[in-house]
Amino acid sequence: MRRLVGRNFARVRQERGLTQEKVAEISGFSQQYISGLERGHRNPTVVTLFELAQAIGVAPIELLTSD
Repeated sequence: MRRLVGRNFARVRQERGLTQEKVAEISGFSQQYISGLERGHRNPTVVTLFELAQAIGVAPIELLTSD
């Protein structure tokens, strides 16, 4: 699940032309946290998923579903 969320987050972030640094600025999470999330090393809470999804402009479910 961590890898799925990380892959989805990275894909959407890149599709929207956002850098990890910009998402960090918008969301309040560190760039290191976002990097770890995208690599599947972080296990985000439901609240964190919601906040990160808002930062990149998607519904949280989009980070949880496989293609």
